Amino acid sequence: MNPSQRSLSGSSQSPRSPSSSQPFLSVSVTDPVKLGNGVQAYISYRVITKTNFPEFQGPEKIVIRRYSDFVWLRDRLFEKYKGIFIPPLPEKSAVEKFRFSAEFIEMRRQALDIFVNRIASHHELQQSEDLRLFLQAEEETMERLRSQETGIFKKKPSDLMQIFKDVQTKVSDVVLGKEKPVEETDPEYEKLKHYIFELENHLAEAQKHAYRLVKRHRELGQSLSDFGKAVKLLGASEGNSLGKAFSELGMKSEALSVKLQKEAQQLLMNFEEPLKDYVRAVQSIKATIAERANAFRRQCELAETMKLKEINLDKLMLIRSEKVGEAEYEYNQLKAESEQATKTFETIVRLMNEEIGRFQEQKTLDMGIAFHEFAKGQARLANGIADAWRSLIPKLEACSPS
Repeated sequence: MNPSQRSLSGSSQSPRSPSSSQPFLSVSVTDPVKLGNGVQAYISYRVITKTNFPEFQGPEKIVIRRYSDFVWLRDRLFEKYKGIFIPPLPEKSAVEKFRFSAEFIEMRRQALDIFVNRIASHHELQQSEDLRLFLQAEEETMERLRSQETGIFKKKPSDLMQIFKDVQTKVSDVVLGKEKPVEETDPEYEKLKHYIFELENHLAEAQKHAYRLVKRHRELGQSLSDFGKAVKLLGASEGNSLGKAFSELGMKSEALSVKLQKEAQQLLMNFEEPLKDYVRAVQSIKATIAERANAFRRQCELAETMKLKEINLDKLMLIRSEKVGEAEYEYNQLKAESEQATKTFETIVRLMNEEIGRFQEQKTLDMGIAFHEFAKGQARLANGIADAWRSLIPKLEACSPS
């Protein structure tokens, strides 16, 4: 499966060869290049945009972006589009020696390509001004935009670690229902939270075993390669038909080693990575659930405060206090804020209901493709191995005493 086929939240992949008669926005993340040295080193990517949207500067634009630019886009969208499941980003490698390996760079490139195309094909996110900036702004502009971020983005790494731990705990508490100050009691919402939590567990478990399958294929491939070399040397020491059979056995083993290594790579990209991608997607949904919980809590707190303000205003009016005007102003301000909070919460609920339907539909499609590719790959590998060994049997039998 081509990784660009994978999608999220019903956002189908933008066409790579769009028809000029239909509105289109297609993005390609290509040509990863390592820049800098040591701890300052990073990977840059060429981001190519093709579109006929009138809001864009032209039909094609090429810019250079780095991972932190993608993070900037994700964070901006998460802040502005409450209720929408913002596509997840691939994580950073915590192990220095893997950061610039060819395999890691290619996996990240493909994941970033999927990330930005999910946004570009989402009916609301594709209209984002931040997306247009990301796809069109010069590097200096992007650097300035990143530097203007405030809040947690200005804190020291040690502070950030604590913030992330606090956020992770808070998200888990909200999703699991451990935090009890003010919560929704909607049964459908409770079912949704339970579904998401269970889905994350099951996906993570499946991804863990997919990783083990990839590792096993690679280890078996390496063992066959080593075995093939040893048997070829053994064959070289024999000058008769047995030596020739051993040499052929060694060559078959090495050929199968290459086949296993290729299949391991296919398994990684077409099976393990889609599973890992959906684990990240579910974590993104959990973040949206936490935002919904915060919006509900804010709405309830403002409603309660407004009741107290109303009681206080009635008392002041009863005694004809000179503070009536000030209290009335505060009450009206709070009422407007409360109405806005209610509107925000209702919008989040509406968008989440739309998003979860699209997510489930797309998940069914994507997981079906991933497991289909997995089964085909395993069948292809098993047949190839069986055919290879079967072709050697007559030659080995000829060397055996009757």
